[in-house]
Amino acid sequence: MTRTVSISLDQFYRPQPGGIATYVRGLVGGLVALHDDAFRLVGVAPRGQPTQDVSDLALERVIAPASIKVLTRAWARWPLGVPSFSDVVHATSLAGPFAGGGSGAVHCVALHDLLWRDEPSTSTPRGVRFHERRLQMLQRRDDVRLFTTAPGLAQRLIGEGFAPSRLHEVRLGVDDATSADSEGQVRAFLAEHGVHGPYTLYAGTREPRKNLDRLLDAHAQAVATNRELGPLVLVGPQGWGEVDSGDAVVLGLVARSLLRGLYRDATVVAYVPRAEGWGLPPVEALHEGTRVVASATTPSAMNNDEVVIVDPLDVSDIAAGLLRALSQSNDELARGRRRASVATLTWRNVALDHLAGWQ
Repeated sequence: MTRTVSISLDQFYRPQPGGIATYVRGLVGGLVALHDDAFRLVGVAPRGQPTQDVSDLALERVIAPASIKVLTRAWARWPLGVPSFSDVVHATSLAGPFAGGGSGAVHCVALHDLLWRDEPSTSTPRGVRFHERRLQMLQRRDDVRLFTTAPGLAQRLIGEGFAPSRLHEVRLGVDDATSADSEGQVRAFLAEHGVHGPYTLYAGTREPRKNLDRLLDAHAQAVATNRELGPLVLVGPQGWGEVDSGDAVVLGLVARSLLRGLYRDATVVAYVPRAEGWGLPPVEALHEGTRVVASATTPSAMNNDEVVIVDPLDVSDIAAGLLRALSQSNDELARGRRRASVATLTWRNVALDHLAGWQ
């Protein structure tokens, strides 16, 4: 018997699709890779144009009769656009939907972080209120299962009164079918932006919680000791709030193939946010075999012996971490260890985790 799984695609229609869009794309890809005829995938999307291409998602797409703004408000109560034949309704964020489908349908929501509490600067006061109201609503709705993607998040929710039976911990993935650009292509691109030789890479949005001000100061200290760190190169979009990029080289958004090449060829990848939900860039860099410095507040890097962990509030500690990472071996054996440290973080495993939670 084929079960229909309806997955919300609203994140692709927001100004900054961000990590949740990566999660949705990876989840869909992982499910498709299973070649499992036992389920049928349907994506529920708002009316309007997406801000990130969704044409490559291997699922049927249903357009809800409302815009993204209307759906975000309505989905708290009404499952607009959710097919009535859905056996599973999986909300990929706190936007929803949290209901709909056929009789006995399973309702789930992915909860990625509590950043609106841990780092209120990530959102407007209105956004903080929205997320807090949705979480409180879910605490009352014991018919909705919660899938947590960050280590330790399930325990925090249990501490707040959520029943353990409602919580399902799932992994995230870093494997990617996209081929990385060649070393020559990466060098040519960087040369166009004035970068010649080694470089330190940051990947992610540019916003206050990402702690770029301290990273800039720490990099300046470290590179004064060892020039092999090269300039600091920033990849990714402008996020919430103003950030001074100093003398770093800002590349902005780049193609996925180029990003993989930039990770691979970087001397060190540095990611030291003040607060983080999971933190995809450090494990993406490890997947390419590259040396990584990450803050103690980055869940994806916790308990990974291949990562140099630093205090994000201590510029001197970040600088020392950059130099420690630079001193690590970078031969193929060491790069292989880094890749092996994230080998289980595949989107196929993510799909298996979700299938288990949907039962």
